[in-house]
This record gives sequence, C-alpha cells and structure tokens, in this order.
Amino acid sequence: MEQSTQTRLATLKAKGYFKPEIIAMLFLGFSAGLPILLIFSSLSVWLTQAGVEKSSVTYFSWAALAYSFKFLWAPLVDKLPLYFLTSWLGKRRGWLLLSQLAIVSSICMMALIDPSSSDSALTLMAFAAVALGFSSATQDIVIDAYRIEAVSSELQALMSSMYISGYRLGMIVAGAGTLLLAGWFNSAELEYSYDAWRLAYLCMVAAMAIGIITNLLIKEPQQTISKYTYGSRDYAGLVVLFLIGVMVFVVGYINAGVLLEPLKMGSPVIDFLVTALRLFVALIIALVIGYAVSQTGLVNRQMARETYILPVLEFFRRHQRSAILILAIIGLYRMSDIVLGVIANVFYVDSGFTVVEIATVVKTFGVIMTIAGGFVGGVMAIKYGVISTLYIGGILAVATNLLFMLLANAVGFDAWLAEVLPNSLYTHVHEHLNISLLYFVISADNLSAGIATTAFVAFLSSLTNLSFTAVQYAIFSSLMTFIPKTIGGYSGSIVESVGYSHFFLIASLMGLPVLVLIYFVRPLIANKQTH
Repeated sequence: MEQSTQTRLATLKAKGYFKPEIIAMLFLGFSAGLPILLIFSSLSVWLTQAGVEKSSVTYFSWAALAYSFKFLWAPLVDKLPLYFLTSWLGKRRGWLLLSQLAIVSSICMMALIDPSSSDSALTLMAFAAVALGFSSATQDIVIDAYRIEAVSSELQALMSSMYISGYRLGMIVAGAGTLLLAGWFNSAELEYSYDAWRLAYLCMVAAMAIGIITNLLIKEPQQTISKYTYGSRDYAGLVVLFLIGVMVFVVGYINAGVLLEPLKMGSPVIDFLVTALRLFVALIIALVIGYAVSQTGLVNRQMARETYILPVLEFFRRHQRSAILILAIIGLYRMSDIVLGVIANVFYVDSGFTVVEIATVVKTFGVIMTIAGGFVGGVMAIKYGVISTLYIGGILAVATNLLFMLLANAVGFDAWLAEVLPNSLYTHVHEHLNISLLYFVISADNLSAGIATTAFVAFLSSLTNLSFTAVQYAIFSSLMTFIPKTIGGYSGSIVESVGYSHFFLIASLMGLPVLVLIYFVRPLIANKQTH
C-alpha cells in the first residue's frame, strides 16, 4: 500500500512539471522575486553610493514591512471584486494585474528620484519604496492564493519548488542585474552616478513585463470561479472599514511615538523594543476601532466576520493546543537570515568588494546556489518529510550564518596584509583570498537558505485551508517577516555599536529558539504534513 502511494506520488510529480499552471509558476515567481531586492539590496547599494548614512540605509528595510501587514488587506483581495478586471480576467488574475501595474508605477517613481540631491528627495524615495512594498506584497497575496488553488495538494511541493526557482531568478535580475546595469551605465565607474541608477531601475520596469504577460495567458483557478454574493454597498463598506483601520493605525503609531519617545536611550535593543511597542499599540487600537465600526450599520456584519474573523478561528480550531507554537515557529524561523540579509550588502561595500563583484558572486552565483538548495530541499521534503527538512534547514541556517564572522575577520586580516606585504604581492593575495572566501561563504549560506525556504513554504501551504487561502497564507507570511524586518531596521545601528563580527554572531544565535520549538511541535503536527 505504501509503495503504491509512493508510486502514485512519483507519477504525479513527473507529470506535474508539464502542467501549464506549474510552468506559469516559474514566471509568476520571477514577477514576485523582482521587486523585493529593489527595496532591499539594490537600493541599499544605491543609497550607500549616494552617501546616505548606514543607519538610514538599513531603516529603508522597513519599507518592506508591508509584507508583514498584508494580512490586513488580504481579505479585500479575497472578497472585493474589481468589476472590469474581475469580469475580464477573474478573481485572482484581476487583482494580480492591478498589483503588477502598481509595482511598475512604484519602480518608475523610485527611478525618477535622486536620493543624494536633498533630504526631501530621500523622503520621497522612502515613500516610493513603501508604495513598492505595498504593491509587491499585494502581488504576493494573489500569487500565493493562485499557487495553492491551481493544483491538487499532491503537486504543491512542485508548485513551491517552481515558484522559488522563479523567485530566485527574479532576484538575480533585480540584484545582480541592477548592479551590473548601474555599473555599465556609469562611465565614471568609482563615482556616484544618479543617471546610471535611474536607467538600471527603468530596466527593471521592462522586466516586469514577464509577469504581466504570464498573467494574461494563464487561466483562472477553478476553485475561485464563483459569484460574489454581496452587493456593491457591502463591498464599499468593507473598503471603508479597511481605510478607517489604516488611518487609525497611522495616527495611533504617530501618537504612540510621541508618548514613548522618552523611553529611547540610543541603544539599538531599547529602540527596537520601543518601536515594537509602538507597532503593537497602534495595531491594537486599529483592531478595536475596526471592530467597533463593524458593529455599526456601515459594514455588513456577516461579511466582516467571514472576512476577518472566520479565517483566524478556523486555524485555531483546527490546530487547537499546537496553534500558538506553530505561530511562534512561523514568526521566528527566518529571523536569522532576514536580519543578517538587511545589512549584508552594506557589509560587502564596506569590505571593499566592487559592485561587479557583488553582482557576480552574491547576486548571481549566490542565487544559483539558492535555486540548487531549493531543489535539494524539495527532494528532502519528499523523502524525509516537511517537518524534518524544516528542522535540518534551521540548523544549517544557524551554522552557515556564522561563516560571515569568518569573512568579517578576514577583511581585518586583509588590512594587516596590506601593511606588511609589497603592493604587487598584496594585490595578488587580496584578489584570490577575499573573492575565494566570499564564494565559499555565499555557497554554504545560500544553499542552506534554499533548503530551508522550500521546506518552509511547503510547511505554510500545508497549514492553509482552501476556504481561506489568501487570508490565512497572508497571515502566516506576514508573521514570518514582521519581527525579523523590524529588528533588521536597526541592524545598521547595531553594527555601529558592536561591529560586524559580533553582529553576525548575534544574528546566528537568533535562529536557535526556533529549533527548540520545532522539536516540541513536531509530534503534534507531524500527522498533518504530507510526506
């Protein structure tokens, strides 16, 4: 019986690679992977070259916090029709096209701003980056829902593998591609050139055409082809409820900042705790006000309950005592990698690596290794199970992140060599030592990241109920990034306080608590996972 099941799964997987939905997932993954590095790594190199302070550069990572709050508007994606777009393309594809057009507009905005020109220009760049984060997060909501709904559960591992491969290819284009183009357009090479970065970002606008064309060619998932059961007034009320919640959150966050500002002491840890408290207070106030508004006649109560409350209740009812532990795993699993990743590109620049070297080793070779790790992770998940692979991936993440300490110390060793060796000999040693070590660290780190990410995506997908696909997956993926990205915004300040080597040690140790959680949760949820 077990052999028969394994044979059936193997047959499904072999046939699955040729399904249009799975092939399309490669290109949709590309569309999802492209915007994120235009906020993180490529933007950090741009801002560093433009002379922006290190602490300010890492604060820009907060522009991607939209990924952590996308569960707030994911219900709109599930419930709100876009009229012309919905009738033309369908529920998922209509929202996907809208988000893709918003991404294109946001990247164009960033391209037209020179962050070195003035403080107001830097502020406008921040707003444009936030707009890109919001629209990109919306695209992720739709693609995640499409990925889960388009094929049966037996093919989800293939969908995840293909999605991650496309995602990483998008990262190569947005990471390595943007840096190489900026270097190519910059005839002065070592001097900052706004025109070079502007043209590079406009090229990324053209690359978004891949996702848009794919969206226009694919079919709407059968599970989403249904009639909308509420009237226009009900949908309008849901939008108003969301907008009220956003405004209350913003006002609450600003006022909480005024009240809590005296608590800041200049310490990155204290500042992080104060910021986290501000976000928590603002979110609670927004939820309370939103609930109060939902009890008035402005919003259809049944619709509001189905939209915001039922997806959460269903998850807790299904997982019961293990629900809190599962949410803790989701919130902590990627912490080590994400916190380290925010400062990584600034570290490469500070370490003396050129834009071309960063693009070649980190953004191209590194992403290829991540893709390889993704396929290895898929095979491991099939053979050993998702939870076991999740645990192995967590261990590898902690171990390989420690290697960055070796790279940081090697940079100091390199400075010593520059003092004791003749220039000609130092140049030869420098070129081979640092680049070889960078290749080694990036190989190990990205391979393990690919394994961990594939297992984690499959894990999150298995936790989702098809009745609440967009909302539940958005909650999971939002929780996955919230704490790491909040901490990551302070990574520049932490490095300025303790140095790179100690920071990398701290980032690695952040991955240990989740290993303990997985160990205890594993027997509670093992029977819910697909091996």
